[in-house]
Amino acid sequence: MSHSKVKARTPASVITSPEQALNVARELAQAFRVESAQRDRLRQLPFKQLEALFASGLGAITVPEDFGGVAVPTAVLAQVIAILSEADAAIGQIPQNHFYALEVLRVNGSDAQQRRFYQEVLEGIHLGNALAEFSSAAAHYRTTSVLPDGDGYLLQGKKFYATGALFADRIPTAARDAEGKEQLVFVPRHQANVTVIDDWSGFGQRTTGSGTVIFDRVRVTADDIVPFQSAFERPSTVGPFAQIMHAAIDQGIARAAFSDMLNFINTRARPWPDSGVDRASEDPLTIDRVGQLAARLQAGDALLEEAGETIDAAQRHPDASHVAEASVQVASARAWTTEVALEAANLLFELSGTRSALREHNLDRHWRNARTHTLHDPVRWKYPVIGNYVLNGVLPPRRGTL
Repeated sequence: MSHSKVKARTPASVITSPEQALNVARELAQAFRVESAQRDRLRQLPFKQLEALFASGLGAITVPEDFGGVAVPTAVLAQVIAILSEADAAIGQIPQNHFYALEVLRVNGSDAQQRRFYQEVLEGIHLGNALAEFSSAAAHYRTTSVLPDGDGYLLQGKKFYATGALFADRIPTAARDAEGKEQLVFVPRHQANVTVIDDWSGFGQRTTGSGTVIFDRVRVTADDIVPFQSAFERPSTVGPFAQIMHAAIDQGIARAAFSDMLNFINTRARPWPDSGVDRASEDPLTIDRVGQLAARLQAGDALLEEAGETIDAAQRHPDASHVAEASVQVASARAWTTEVALEAANLLFELSGTRSALREHNLDRHWRNARTHTLHDPVRWKYPVIGNYVLNGVLPPRRGTL
């Protein structure tokens, strides 16, 4: 049974430097921002926007140089995700799983698998995900299986929260083999017996397409199966790499809320009652809150930069010490951007009131997006890990949420 082949719908451009990656992200963000409020309000899924994103070459910016990529620093990837998320938080979240799967491939894939999948990504292939299971006993437990059948394997199971699967060309899927070991199966999206259902109905991040995927005896090859569980049985950057992108999504949401808040204050907001000023932008209380939030946003950028550098160091030296440092630094950034995203969205809501939901502005989407996305690996998991490391020298557990 020969391995599966997938072709991109639109051939991708080639990005050759971190600076070019950031410029392309800014150009795309400018276009994505135009109708982002409308897409959220009407739940218009961003098929065309994602096709443009992957055709731009951004999907390949973490491909190692030995395989023809540019391998941008992790901090640059975080900037790209934040830029896209500021324009449209759903579009910013969707590629997270794409880059996560590529990191698993880098850490655990065979040379042949790396050459094949990296080449597909360089050509514009979009990877989705099918990891979580809605009915499993615990978040980390999966019942989906990939078992031998003749000269190949059969994949069987049902997934939920499958962000990006609806738009993808391949769907990396977590499944257990005959020995109970977890594997990541790079399933072609349009393989026979693969069903992707658009049943995501969250009140935030409404257009991520994070619905259900059903695999009904789907035939796959050994070449499509990359070891997954072993990435957490030894020190690796898979966990912190995944988490820094989530932190960047929250930072982008915070920036969007802050930008719309400034615009609201300067164009539509009224001063606080009895403030003694004619314009809301001159009110001392408003000025104070804006100043505090501006400083916290800047600190978030710095934390993402530092966390990205520790991930790069851990990729070069994947020992317990470097990986623990990366996990703790990313947890700090994630906790910070979680709180800043909620603070920025709350302040926008506080100042704009019920008018934030007006059809032409839809400003409440920032609060809904922040409230929804920050529940992804909640911040309450981060602080005990950080504290135990700082106080007692206890290394963080190795998992995708840290």
